[in-house]
Amino acid sequence: MKLTYALTALGLAVATPLPALAATIQAVMYKNPQCSCCEAYATYLEHNGFKVEIKPVNNLSQISSNAGVPADLEGCHTMMVDGYVVDGLVPVDIVKKLLTERPAIAGITLAGMPAGAPGMGGEKSETWTVYAFTKDGKGPTVYASE
Repeated sequence: MKLTYALTALGLAVATPLPALAATIQAVMYKNPQCSCCEAYATYLEHNGFKVEIKPVNNLSQISSNAGVPADLEGCHTMMVDGYVVDGLVPVDIVKKLLTERPAIAGITLAGMPAGAPGMGGEKSETWTVYAFTKDGKGPTVYASE
């Protein structure tokens, strides 16, 4: 750990730790080849500490299903990040919350392509509900809303 020295009012040097640089968060995004909002979402994530590998696929629905995403809650892409699935245009603060809290779930999803969501154009006009899902057959639950 790097230390820097700060002078106190008495002129004494006190060692204080520097904030550690956050490690880049690696992610793999599976998307339909025709969808351009996914690239915009990946750029948004990369501006917020992620490194996103984009994989265009023609079987996104199958990948989402295999990952445990409920069919009625699928987004426009499925991303794997640090052992979790993030489906759709989930705001980065919620993704980071997931990675910090590490709940016992398969992942989270923001269904559809809501206006104003990261990667989409337009103005946000409604509250977004991000659902948590598991692979054990239990119904999804609300993870966060924004």
